Amino acid sequence: MNPVTSIKISELAEEDRPREKLLLKGKTVLSDAELIAILIGSGTPTMSAVDLSRLILREVGHDLARLAKMSVKDLMRFKGIGEAKAISIVAALELGRRRKEQEPQARFRIRSSLDIYELMKPELYDEIVEHFYLILLTRSNYVLKKQLVSLGGTSTTVVDAKIVFKIAIEHLAQSIILVHNHPSGDTTPSDQDRKLTKSLVKIGLELDLPVLDHVIFSDHSYFSFADEGIL
Repeated sequence: MNPVTSIKISELAEEDRPREKLLLKGKTVLSDAELIAILIGSGTPTMSAVDLSRLILREVGHDLARLAKMSVKDLMRFKGIGEAKAISIVAALELGRRRKEQEPQARFRIRSSLDIYELMKPELYDEIVEHFYLILLTRSNYVLKKQLVSLGGTSTTVVDAKIVFKIAIEHLAQSIILVHNHPSGDTTPSDQDRKLTKSLVKIGLELDLPVLDHVIFSDHSYFSFADEGIL
């Protein structure tokens, strides 16, 4: 069987080179591999930047969400990806995440646990360590603010009840929702999750600042304490 020969970008017709293709036809016509090739600039002596990008995408099942979770060190495991190229990929994907986060939002009203899950996707999707957020609400359950309270490791984060309710009171919230992610993907609440929820619910009742739900977030599913009747 004859070996497959890789064609260098410089040897392609001008309209097929990623940079030139973007200029001639616009960014939307480029494949994911071609966009990544523009970021990394060059490949190896035996593999073009496009081929190298295709190799990276195959490794993550062509899933950009999985690619976004890769660290600089993860990317540097690919032959031809040095620190500078890896940083370019990580930075570009982070900019995309931030752009999504900063898109103008209409005033959002919480009506269900699914609303909570959708609201928190920009903050928690792709995160590899635990983040604990508060959603501060008006009396009619409109969102006042999403506030990061703490972040930790891959399996735990520390939450101070005094800080939780200080934030809520300062923003004149009428009720709050607790949200944190499980990077493992398993949304089953831990004993610590249950104890924390019980404690914060009790304090909220005493302050007339009720905790309406505690949602455990993963990239593909969620767990709602309110839905399960264990709030």
